[in-house]
Order: sequence, then structure tokens, then C-alpha cells
Amino acid sequence: MLNIVVLVSGGGSNLQALIDAEKNGILKSGKIVKVISDRESYAEVRAEKNNIPFERVVRKDFSNKEEFCDKLIDEIQKENADLIILAGFLSILTEKFTKIYENKIINVHPSLIPSFCGDGMYGLKVHKAALKKGVKVTGATVHFVNAITDGGAIILQKPVGVMENDTPETLQKRVMEQAEWKILPMAAEYFCSGKLKIENDVVKIKED
Repeated sequence: MLNIVVLVSGGGSNLQALIDAEKNGILKSGKIVKVISDRESYAEVRAEKNNIPFERVVRKDFSNKEEFCDKLIDEIQKENADLIILAGFLSILTEKFTKIYENKIINVHPSLIPSFCGDGMYGLKVHKAALKKGVKVTGATVHFVNAITDGGAIILQKPVGVMENDTPETLQKRVMEQAEWKILPMAAEYFCSGKLKIENDVVKIKED
């Protein structure tokens, strides 16, 4: 059983998907041992309801992102973390952080990378951009995290259709429900069960 630390910023809906996956046996090879938020958020309530240790490491309490990330590293190392999951985590990690945990950090992004991703593309901004472009299909991507924003190797993707009357809010909700909440726990289980292998920056998933 591998130790998982989840980093969050917002309401924690992807955190909840991971918690639910642990309860229903989808995520069976790893256990969430701590949730860390970089600001006040409802994720704290979700963690407490499920008896998961919670820590708040507030970005604005630190003079620079290096000090902030060093504190995160300290907290994560206390838990002997095998996997770090960014579940709606908005703070940018330092290269030092991503090097220490190389190929041990995964993130869920609300588009089909390489579309609508990179610096400044998060949350509703992604869905606004997709609608402005007029795409007929969007979706979500789970990928490894490296020093380049949304630049790590892709683990899983799931497409979601765009409806004619969609708003950024309705599209966001459908992408979460139909894609993010499904592929994030699945990717976590693949990692924890040792089924992921990276070759030339491409992820291979071992079959049973």
C-alpha cells in the first residue's frame, strides 16, 4: 500500500473523487495519508469528514515560492509519500520540488493536452477558451508533473462532447463528472499498483 499526499486549492471535488475511489475499491493499492491546501478551502471539511490528516500551507505566508515549496517538501517527507496528486492545486511548484519527486507527481487538467493548457490556463479559463475556439470535443488529462506547466508525460485522457448551448460552467461540470473524477482515481491506482512505466517521455500502462 503506497502513501498518497493530495495537494488542493479549491473545493476539493477531485479530492472527493479519490476518497470515494478508495472507499469503493477502485483505488486499492494506495492510501491518502494527508491533504495539504495552499489556502482556506472546503477540502479541509472533506478531509476531516473522512478522518484524513489535513495541513494548511498558505502560499502568501511565504516571501517566495522557493520557501513555500521547501515547506511543502518538509510536510510531504514527514508522510513518506510515494505519490503526490495535484487535485486542483493552483500554486506553481519549483524545479527543485519536481526534481525531488520526479515521476511521482500527477495532475489532472481539464482539457485534452496539448490543447488549452500551460501557464495561466486553469479552471473556467480552460473551458472559456475551448468554447471560444468552437471545439466539438474537449475532456480531461492526467499527466506526470515536471518543471514545465502541463508539460509532463500523459497518463490518461478522456474525451467529453461539447454541447451547442454550453456555458463555461456547464462544460466544466460535465468534464469533471464524465472525465476528471473517473481518470484521476484510475491513474492513481495504475501508479500505486506499479502498472505505469515511462519510456522516452511516453507512459506505458502494463496490462494484467
